Amino acid sequence: MNDVAREAGVALKTVSRFVNGATNIDPVLSARIDDAIQTLGYRRNLAAASIRPGHSSGVIGMIIGDLANPYYSVLARAVETYVREQGYLLITASSDEDGALHDRLVDRLLDQRADGLLVVPPRRAARRWDQVLSSIPPLVFLDRPAAFEQADTVLADNEGGAYQATQTLIACGARRVAFVGDDPAIYTMQERFKGYVRAVQEAGLAVDHDLVRTNAHDAEQATTTVADLLARTGTDAVFAANNRSAVGALGAFASARRRVALIGFDDFEGASLVQPAVSVVRQPIVEMGHRAAQILMDRLSGGNSQATTHVLPTTLVVRGSEQQAQQVGIVIQRDEEKNA
Repeated sequence: MNDVAREAGVALKTVSRFVNGATNIDPVLSARIDDAIQTLGYRRNLAAASIRPGHSSGVIGMIIGDLANPYYSVLARAVETYVREQGYLLITASSDEDGALHDRLVDRLLDQRADGLLVVPPRRAARRWDQVLSSIPPLVFLDRPAAFEQADTVLADNEGGAYQATQTLIACGARRVAFVGDDPAIYTMQERFKGYVRAVQEAGLAVDHDLVRTNAHDAEQATTTVADLLARTGTDAVFAANNRSAVGALGAFASARRRVALIGFDDFEGASLVQPAVSVVRQPIVEMGHRAAQILMDRLSGGNSQATTHVLPTTLVVRGSEQQAQQVGIVIQRDEEKNA
């Protein structure tokens, strides 16, 4: 800034006020300062500025599970839209469900002096939040809770959504409903399994653990899992506990050239394009992102109310796949049949 002040022929304090957004500077001086900045290629060092007491980095850090998952992409986009309107830059990173990597990302964002953090906790934590050595800025957990009483949490009603989905499959005639999901160490999987069990038991049916599969981390694994269920267990319906499991189930149906009733948790692109269209439990992903960002902004503005857990309702979107195959017909075809 000393260089800019000399180039513009103004006081250093005037340059400081200009780069910090002051609007009551003489327009002639502002123009000279702006010209000097362009000539010298000056950039404000936000990292250095954030070290000064009372100054902000203007950065929000967000840690999610996997940016390749459309669910997290939508969530991150919702947060980014909100914080950008408040003048903040969002930095997003994926933990890949790795606790050690998650901790390194937290430390890096703290080193960058992020003003606040939005975090999806990994399936298995490597370090407790009270073991973090640095001062922790305002923090909001998203999608899953974590043990840190100073942080707010924003969740969807995972158990209620899974209960409604499973109950609907049973109401449509299914008696052997399979649960296909990811690692049970993940909070959302635990909650969705609770809802599944509650619906099965309330219907007077036994929970058959041969129908419970928790090894579907991606669509390919889900396809293999559902194919095995169709071949060996007498499954007459599938509750796919995440979007990738639902996509995998469609792949298994196509390979087997038959289908059973299906409801997935989380909507996904293409769900309405197959026949019958896939019924889903839709999470309020955008609202979750906005709510979490809003809570964080309130904390950054000085809000000091007690930390709270917010649980947002899910919505069952019925499109036809919840019906038994004999009721609606099998219309999934192989590519060679379509082109014959």
